[in-house]
Amino acid sequence: MLKQDTPESKVVTLLEQAKKFNFVAVCINSVWIPLAKKMLAGTNVKICTVVGFPLGAIPAECKAFETRHAVKNGADEIDMVINIGFLKDKKYTEVLHDIYSVVKAAGSKCVKVIIECCLLTEQEKIKACELCVAAGANYVKTSTGFSKGGATLEDVFLMKETVGDKAKVKAAGGIRTYKDAVKFIWAGADRIGTSGGHNIYKP
Repeated sequence: MLKQDTPESKVVTLLEQAKKFNFVAVCINSVWIPLAKKMLAGTNVKICTVVGFPLGAIPAECKAFETRHAVKNGADEIDMVINIGFLKDKKYTEVLHDIYSVVKAAGSKCVKVIIECCLLTEQEKIKACELCVAAGANYVKTSTGFSKGGATLEDVFLMKETVGDKAKVKAAGGIRTYKDAVKFIWAGADRIGTSGGHNIYKP
């Protein structure tokens, strides 16, 4: 639930669905963390928030601040967006610093790195995944869902092949059905990010 026009009522509905279906986590903008912490108390549902979202084009220091603030307020997981322009310019040291700044700020919390596959070449996807592993990220993630494309099976295959057992893969963006979710899991996704989890869920 990351759209900019989201009212509190929709966040409440999401949190209620997460409790009902025992989802791993809810992914929300950081302003809603206090509400989520209150509503999810006593459950196993984790609170995930986004950093540098959705463009990634802010200084690493700002992403680190966002991360520390989110963790202090109750976030269990961080989904950050890399600096895609830096990656395309082959400024790999800067991209590594960008990711590591968030990993360090998150401490023991899970960090998932969104590389926005739809904007990258195959070699750029591979390099992005390698940098995520080098920086100590827990996951590489396909998409924000806010660009020109979402997750593809081909991207998940490639990402899983690249990171191996050194990181996990989260497929997100455009996954709406149970059949699609199963395909992405088969392709190597360890986690599915979707706004339609309540429709996908099957007991």
